[in-house]
Amino acid sequence: MRNLKITLAYDGFDFRGWQVQPSQSTVQGLLGAAVERVTGERLLPQGSGRTDAGVHALAQVASCAIESPIPVANLVVALNDVLPPAVRVLAIEEASPDFHARASAKAKTYRYRIWRDALCPPFLARYVYHHPYPLDEGAMAEAAGAVVGEHDFTSLAAADPERGREAQEVSNVRTIFSSAWQREGEEMLYTVRGNGFLHHMVRNLVGTFLLMGKGSLRPANMTGILQAKSRSAAGPTAPAHGLYLVSVEY
Repeated sequence: MRNLKITLAYDGFDFRGWQVQPSQSTVQGLLGAAVERVTGERLLPQGSGRTDAGVHALAQVASCAIESPIPVANLVVALNDVLPPAVRVLAIEEASPDFHARASAKAKTYRYRIWRDALCPPFLARYVYHHPYPLDEGAMAEAAGAVVGEHDFTSLAAADPERGREAQEVSNVRTIFSSAWQREGEEMLYTVRGNGFLHHMVRNLVGTFLLMGKGSLRPANMTGILQAKSRSAAGPTAPAHGLYLVSVEY
């Protein structure tokens, strides 16, 4: 058996997320079907994490064990031949037997894009969140810095049905290495890097920062929001189509 590390990018707008679901088009399902078509082996590649419906990826990572002797360079070409254009395999590498896309990950980086101009170009509409209304961008930047470090992010996590009854036994503590907003022309970009992220955590952070930009909350409230350990203490969930998984580190 060969253990493969697959790096892929996708436009998530038309998919029901990464994780395979009955009668739904998902990235994991499409990748698994493509591997079966090329190698004849039925398997389910495991991703570094589950991106939600509508979320994009610049470099998602998946792993799977196969018996096929097809060289990795040829496998990249063959998979891209059968995958839809919205999903591209960027690279495949031979990995050690104990490599697992999720369990072996050490850090991830996400980015959220907000378009600030009054008009959003139609060719960007599915890739950015259009928010042309007044915002105190300085307050948002200050609040972003407050989440750096190790914190319990229960207030920023949506209920995750996949965790089920074990949810209370799993820690919501995560370490954020960097968290910052920057302006690039008409875009505001939020980039966050951490050792792991909870369900909807980045989108909930963005929704909370937007409340601070509107003046409904102050940056100083961020500490209290984290300490509350209650989803109701934080802001709404920002739309999925502005979010990108940028990279996964091992």
